Amino acid sequence: MARRLVFLHGFTQTHHHWHTTAELIAAGLTPGDRRPDIVLPDLPGHGLSHADTADIDSAARELVHLIGPATYVGYSMGGRVALHAALSHGSNVERLVLIGATAGLADDDARVERRSADETRADHLERIGATAFLDEWLDLPLFATLPDDPIGRDRRRRNTAPGLAHSLRTAGTGAQRSLWPMLDRLDIPALLVVGELDVKFTEIAHRMADALPYGEVATIAGAGHAAHSERPDEVAGTICEWLAATG
Repeated sequence: MARRLVFLHGFTQTHHHWHTTAELIAAGLTPGDRRPDIVLPDLPGHGLSHADTADIDSAARELVHLIGPATYVGYSMGGRVALHAALSHGSNVERLVLIGATAGLADDDARVERRSADETRADHLERIGATAFLDEWLDLPLFATLPDDPIGRDRRRRNTAPGLAHSLRTAGTGAQRSLWPMLDRLDIPALLVVGELDVKFTEIAHRMADALPYGEVATIAGAGHAAHSERPDEVAGTICEWLAATG
């Protein structure tokens, strides 16, 4: 039984983007079990935490310290934060669900290049403002299958340019250290959820599952990168089945 479920959002999102899927998961767990505690934080640079300047390692440390033992469910950036938490502060991370996430860039040169690109993007964001940047961000091919979501877009617009820029610089893939060499130490159940149409992250998920002692991949048919936003019922059902199977 899941006692506590923590849901971590992606870049430019807020905790609101998890509400629908989190409620579906809580409702779909074994009848008769006590409803799990649902924790929906805003990560540094986002939402109510827009002024929080913690980097990805500090954010992971603070989360597990404040929340305690839980199953962590993270999408994209939130998945990377959850993975950091599990590997560095594993006693409080009981199980791990990662959606469209990565263990980072293993190649040093690629990481330096990505850090430079993230810095350039952060500078651009500060010049044009959060609203214009969000329009550009959601037009990226990565989100081509994301359904129209006016309410969700409005939630994203509540983020600030300084907060998002800081997140890019301190929690982007370029800033993240490579966690690939550590994956074989993660002796907890881990579910890697990917959309069928998200070719890049499907390949990454299978590589991660191969490296994790108790990792497995679940593919969501017809979904892209943000599978939980595109197919919330399917993702919730998949996670519920896995939670029941892993106790």
